[in-house]
Amino acid sequence: MTPAKQPDVLRGTLDLLVLKTLDTMGPLHGYGLARRLEQVSGELLVMKQGTLYPALLRLEQRGWIKAAWGASDANRRARYYSLTARGRRQLAQETRAWDRMAGMIGRVLHGGTERA
Repeated sequence: MTPAKQPDVLRGTLDLLVLKTLDTMGPLHGYGLARRLEQVSGELLVMKQGTLYPALLRLEQRGWIKAAWGASDANRRARYYSLTARGRRQLAQETRAWDRMAGMIGRVLHGGTERA
């Protein structure tokens, strides 16, 4: 898929993807988080710094993640992000909301034959 044809991440889903990735993988630096999201999406999602880092700042300001300085695999200074208890609660809430929305969209697309 060419970069011009990549799907847009639905508004608000980036937060959910970041929270879930940190929950699954544990602490990651921004570059590692971006690469993991790209890998899991089958390279369909390309994370640019101008998208990811403002999201990380927003999540940190909300208290859903915390950041600490550490050394990367390349022995460079990097900020590592990890999920907070508040972030885990938010992840559970957003996962339930996403599941409801996906179920509703499935029912509409499939003429009411899909069940949530």
